[in-house]
Amino acid sequence: MIQVIPSIAIRKGTVVKMRKGDPNSEKAYNENPLDLAKRFEDHGIDVVHLVDLDGAEKGSPVNWHVLETIAGHTDLKVDFTGGISTDGDISKAYEYGAEYITAASIAVTNPELFASWIISYGREKITLGADVVDRTTKEMLFRGWQRRTQQTLMEHLDYFHSRGLKYVKSTDVSHDGTLEGPAFEFYQDILDTFPDICVLASGGVRGVDDIKRLNDMGIFAVIFGKAYYEGLLNLKDLEQFLVKKEL
Repeated sequence: MIQVIPSIAIRKGTVVKMRKGDPNSEKAYNENPLDLAKRFEDHGIDVVHLVDLDGAEKGSPVNWHVLETIAGHTDLKVDFTGGISTDGDISKAYEYGAEYITAASIAVTNPELFASWIISYGREKITLGADVVDRTTKEMLFRGWQRRTQQTLMEHLDYFHSRGLKYVKSTDVSHDGTLEGPAFEFYQDILDTFPDICVLASGGVRGVDDIKRLNDMGIFAVIFGKAYYEGLLNLKDLEQFLVKKEL
């Protein structure tokens, strides 16, 4: 059964969401991150994806206090992401209560270092973030989606797959925040090419039917955000998917 993971994206302490990664489209939500996390927990959610947008753009995490607050006041397992680029960042993330970390930019700029993390911290604890401009070119974005690399996602995945990668969180940015549906063909390509990698799909989810389709495809987990914040996805509707599974 697919795992459902809500996303809490933080900029300057506020819960926000963008459309297609465009900062000019950013919308703030009147949600306290801790209250939001507790609501997810109360409905049986096990893992939350906490995105430090300030950290992603800076290149080092910023919103440690939000991580510490959620981890310290809930039993949620927090997957923390946003600017993680050193062993010190990972140690601090674990110190502040993260259960897992997702890193993207460092895997582009220093792939050897990221590959070493898979070994040193364990493949169960490290997720590769690999987001693409669109599903056609599969060229990747990094540094808070503000920079582009000519390397393709499949080349990127092949490098880390051969070095023990288990989890990848991937977003087709052209779908993110659009509420137009996930990039199903894009995820099928990843599954067909790397059947033993656990794929966390993110971007475009409109509701339960999209999650069911991703589940039927064999997607490991789905990360959702805007559909919930805009009232299109009810937490009650997710109960059918809430079977405990380790990330």
